[in-house]
Amino acid sequence: MRDGNIRPGAPDDMCSPDRRDNGCMALEESVDLKLDHHNKDGIEIVDVEGEIDVYTAPRLRELLIDLVNNGHYQLVVNMEKVEFLDSTGLGVLVGGLKRVRAHDGSLDLVCTQERILKIFRITGLTKVFGIHDTVDDAISARKSEK
Repeated sequence: MRDGNIRPGAPDDMCSPDRRDNGCMALEESVDLKLDHHNKDGIEIVDVEGEIDVYTAPRLRELLIDLVNNGHYQLVVNMEKVEFLDSTGLGVLVGGLKRVRAHDGSLDLVCTQERILKIFRITGLTKVFGIHDTVDDAISARKSEK
């Protein structure tokens, strides 16, 4: 059903991949997450771009687990290019924090986008995560705590 009209013989799934011309987005188009990581001053920086949601969050979870399993316990997740974050994404970040803390490590965030920061404020996670304006600020804050 679209715009209140039912067309005889119309498929139930108006957002199927073969119906992209109707304004719907196919699932594979909406699942957009780019992950990268590099080491800077002994801290592993995870660059995240796109949407962290129920579909993409498992990829971020796997990367964080791999980093911890490979001995990286000081992490900074750069979320400056994150366009969307849902509760699954929050859970992945909290899970990552628990993993690094089990090794006396840290997981800090870089985020200045108000729509994303609001999620952390509403959930009270601003008291749990170090949230910084830049990667360099996050590194400096971490180094000053040592």
